[in-house]
Formats: sequence, C-alpha cells, structure tokens
Amino acid sequence: MTAKTDMPNINEKNAEGIKPEGVPYRVLVVDDSMFIAKQLGQIFTSEGFEVADTAADGAQGVEKYKALHPNVDLVTLDITMPVMDGVSALEKILEFDKGANIIMVSALGKEDVVKKCLLMGAKSYIVKPLDRKKVLERVVSVLKR
Repeated sequence: MTAKTDMPNINEKNAEGIKPEGVPYRVLVVDDSMFIAKQLGQIFTSEGFEVADTAADGAQGVEKYKALHPNVDLVTLDITMPVMDGVSALEKILEFDKGANIIMVSALGKEDVVKKCLLMGAKSYIVKPLDRKKVLERVVSVLKR
C-alpha cells in the first residue's frame, strides 16, 4: 500500500476561482431565480470562488455592488428581473465603476439585448440553461484579461 505522498496526483490542477496570490475571486450573483442563483453559487464555490453576496433584482444588485466595492471581482447579472432589469443595473454599476467585470445571464432568444449589453460594457454573457463548463470558461476569460 502506498501513502498519498508517494504518488503525486497527475490530475491535480489549481482551482479556477483562486487568484495568483492565493485568495478567492469574489462574485456577486444577481438573479431573480433562486434556482439559477443557487446553481451559479454551486458552480463558483466548487472551483474555489467566493460568492460575496446574491441579489434578487437589479436594484438590490446595484446597492450590493456599491457596498462590496472594491472587494468584488465579478458580477453575474440576469437580464430579466423585477424592480430593475439587468440592462438598467448594468448601466448603473458601470456609471459607478467603469471597470466592473459584468457577465450577463440570458435565456435563449435574447441575442439583441445581449448585444446591447456587450456594447454598453458587459464583458461577456452566459446562456441559460447553465452549462458548468461554459460558465467557468466565460468567467475565467473575463477575470484573466
């Protein structure tokens, strides 16, 4: 029998959610669907990210972003939400912080709105239903720019 230290794990990789200095990237999840927010949270925490907070609508998202700033590295922002939609929230967050890393979360069929958001300053987008691999690819590509 060999001890764990005798056999290095060739599949070992660094968690995507950890910054080079060893601390987790902090994410704010803004989505009115508890299911989607929870799913995103699980994807993030499984890769070492820290979910700094969640918000159920755009107005809450803007408030929480301002409260967390500058200690938030990324925002996932649903497009269709009550109180304030994701497009308006995107605009407000970017007014407050031009350098905010925001990824829009959209249902299929919202390509025109997604394009508008990208032109406004969103860094990327994720399409529902969520695909873990694609979520992480998009998030990592935005954070490592």
